[in-house]
Amino acid sequence: MRVILAEDSTLLREGLIRLLAEEGHEVVAAVGDGDALVAATGEHRPDVVVTDVRMPPTHTDEGLRAALEIRSAWPDIGVLVLSQYVEKRYATELITGDRGRVGYLLKDRVAQVGEFLDALDRVAAGGAAFDPEVVRRLLARTTHTDPLTRLTDRERQVLEKMAQGHTNASIAAALYVSQSAVEKHVNSIFDKLDLSHTAGYSRRVLAVLRYLGS
Repeated sequence: MRVILAEDSTLLREGLIRLLAEEGHEVVAAVGDGDALVAATGEHRPDVVVTDVRMPPTHTDEGLRAALEIRSAWPDIGVLVLSQYVEKRYATELITGDRGRVGYLLKDRVAQVGEFLDALDRVAAGGAAFDPEVVRRLLARTTHTDPLTRLTDRERQVLEKMAQGHTNASIAAALYVSQSAVEKHVNSIFDKLDLSHTAGYSRRVLAVLRYLGS
């Protein structure tokens, strides 16, 4: 896999380069700001870009804006965002398109090497990978008109796993239920949320999050 890294922390950037190299991936560029990320992406056309959210010069949203620009210009390139915070507005904007190849992880998740590499592979393969905490924030709707109140506890558990990008099979394994039971829960969730059925788990996840972020 060919990867571009965008991270202004030299220590973290070098650590990620070493980790990815050890896993057999090629880091074709490693940059420290959003403008350099966009330029490097246009030059190298990697499989995936991994970017921080807050980078120079203002340390606000440069990485997210670069990620959105890349998704618009090169939709076949996967984007995996890393952040110390749940940037709810930007997370919603990033993941509510009609394509997969997107992920949003909290930086603490990078310490869980297996989870980070799994998310990277999932995004590169055209799927989605969202940190559980990001999902919880996006699902945290408290008004009395919230349609999520119509879901059972089990359906909410399934929805959270769906929003993280898991397939029905992996949801079944995680919740210790049969795959057919998960399929029934999924159908019920879409019915209760008035969402049309879509093929492929990444589109399903994006449809759910688009609804929740609307």
